[in-house]
Amino acid sequence: MTEATPKATSVAGTETRPIGLLIAAMGGEGGGVLRQWLVDAAMAHGFAVQSTSIPGVAQRTGATTYYIEIQAQKSGGGSGRTRPVMSLYPLAGSVDIMVASELIEAARAMQNGFVTPNCTTLIASTHRVYAMAERTAMGDGRFDGARVIKAAESLAQQSILFDMEAMAKTHGSVINSVLLGAIAGTNRLPIPPETFETAIRDTGRAVEANLSAFRAGFAAVERGDPAALIPDSDLKRPWRADPPMVEQLQYRVREEFPGPSRAILREGVNRLFEYQNRAYAELYLQRLMRIDRAERDAGGPGDLVREVGRHLSLWMSYEDVIRVAQAKLRPERQARVRAEVGAKPGEPVRIREYLKPGLDEATALLPGWMARPLLAAADKLGLRDRLNIGMTITSTALWGHFLLRLLSSLRPLRPMGHRYHTEQALIDHWIGNIAKAAALDLRLAAEIAACQRLLKGYGQTQRHGWKSFSSIMDTLAIPALQGDVPPDGAAKAIARARDAALADPEGSALQGVLETDKKPGPSAD
Repeated sequence: MTEATPKATSVAGTETRPIGLLIAAMGGEGGGVLRQWLVDAAMAHGFAVQSTSIPGVAQRTGATTYYIEIQAQKSGGGSGRTRPVMSLYPLAGSVDIMVASELIEAARAMQNGFVTPNCTTLIASTHRVYAMAERTAMGDGRFDGARVIKAAESLAQQSILFDMEAMAKTHGSVINSVLLGAIAGTNRLPIPPETFETAIRDTGRAVEANLSAFRAGFAAVERGDPAALIPDSDLKRPWRADPPMVEQLQYRVREEFPGPSRAILREGVNRLFEYQNRAYAELYLQRLMRIDRAERDAGGPGDLVREVGRHLSLWMSYEDVIRVAQAKLRPERQARVRAEVGAKPGEPVRIREYLKPGLDEATALLPGWMARPLLAAADKLGLRDRLNIGMTITSTALWGHFLLRLLSSLRPLRPMGHRYHTEQALIDHWIGNIAKAAALDLRLAAEIAACQRLLKGYGQTQRHGWKSFSSIMDTLAIPALQGDVPPDGAAKAIARARDAALADPEGSALQGVLETDKKPGPSAD
């Protein structure tokens, strides 16, 4: 890592080298406007400025970066000012101010060596926009934000971290104005805040909202008490079920199930009522009664029925074309999209949906006697994964909305479909295994229940997950239920195998664990 030359005091005209400022911002966050504000303010204050930008990659695999160097222009011998020579690219170890519009972008900057304790002030928002690798992980692929915070404290000369996105929304602005305020509040740039405000006014874009957010960011940093890290909150979907129709089911949850499980079970009832109907939600509780009895017989406090209830509600609401249509038509989703793009009340927003249904999705709603031969023929010809049809639907347009509404209205036909019957049989078998395991060891039962995490999505993703699920059940769970191996060792082996399957969807890691744990012995601890 290149050592930077120590900086002189940050007073206008006394810098011995340019001040390097690197910005990492994602699309829609106004990174280009932030760069322009900084350039305009520096030029208005008489500094020489140079800026470059490197476009990022779409789908949250990289942000657009902007590098700015600012330096006072020295007086030449009778010929006016001499423009200094500045760099087009940042060098590791010589970035004075690193600005990241999102927490993991700050982590990228630190990993690339742009944040160093000798000179760098790190300014970053603590909110998260999940990267594609996090979204597509089989398990919980979210990066641990606490690690970024800890790294910032040790790597940066000064770190300024708070939820700037939330502050921007509070003031009806975009995050770039709060970032500008935070930059000004550090006093690392020899430019007064009034000059930044003038730059904001000169752009003529949402001036009052941007000024309000700028001042909020400036005040938060200047007083040394920025807002605390705001953790990701659990997004709770409003309950849209008709209360009278599910009141009896909610009463059953309160009266018939242990306290630790009631909150989860209530959400499960609501979810499955919306997914199918009241009878389907009743089937959910009926299955859980068997688990509750088994846990009570084993002396459990209600933790097992809570975890089974969580996983069961997800499995019973498996993804199909009807479910996808339901999700895309939710009013709260459209409201969230409007909020994310900053649409004003009454301002039109077009939402384009990208879909790629295949043979699995088409046959899911067909009777078994039709679906099975079609799927078998496609497998024999090697066409099962090739018959996917890519399409784009504008869900806010009349035809697109009508098509999604039509798919959503097929809900009464779901119980007649091939996949429905297949899934219900598999669920009942899984519930039976959990109940048997509870009589042997509650931890074993919990680990078998948690294997439902492998079953998600549709098409090839769903088949990969089912293959991993079946391998774990056949190799590790069934021998334990038959008494061939100790239940405590089997529980640990199942947990290891499940983690391996979630970490590697291709299955190589899982096979390695299964080969090692085919005959798990008693736990060593």
